[in-house]
Amino acid sequence: MDIFTILFWVVAIILFVISLIKDKKKTFEGMKKSKKMMGNMASEIIAIIFLIGLILTFIPPETIKKVLGSSNVLLTTILAALAGSITLIPAFVAFPLAGSLVKAGANIVPVVAFITTLTMVGIVTFPLEKKEFGTKFTLVRNLLSFGFAIVIALVMGVFL
Repeated sequence: MDIFTILFWVVAIILFVISLIKDKKKTFEGMKKSKKMMGNMASEIIAIIFLIGLILTFIPPETIKKVLGSSNVLLTTILAALAGSITLIPAFVAFPLAGSLVKAGANIVPVVAFITTLTMVGIVTFPLEKKEFGTKFTLVRNLLSFGFAIVIALVMGVFL
C-alpha cells in the first residue's frame, strides 16, 4: 500500500469514530443504507468488471498498442475522446480500465482523453440534459467539455 491509501484509511477511520461518538444511531443507519446501496449496485459492478476483462481478453495488447499507441497521437486522442463521449460507464470502473490500457501499451494521452470525456461529455445523456437545461446550454456545455478534454489530455501528455 502506498502512503495515500494508508492516509485515506486513517482519515476514514478517524471520521467514522467521530461519527460514532457524535451520534451512534445515525452512524449505523447510514451504514445500513450504504450496505443496501452497495448490494443493489454489486451485480452491475461485477458485470462491468467482467465485461472489461472480457474485452481485454479478446483484444490483444498488440492491437491496443497499435490503435492507441500509434505515432499519430492527435488522431488517436480524438478517437478516444469520441469513444469516451458516447460511453456510459462509472468512472470508478473506467480508471482501472485506463490503467489496463496503459499497461497494454496505449499512449497516456488518448487514455486521458477517454477518461476525461467519459466524465465530462454526455452523448448518451444528451436527451435528459436537453430536457432539463435546454438544447443550447447542453450543446455548448458538451462541446466546451469535449474541447477542454482534448486540451487536458495533451497537457497531461506533456507532464506524464
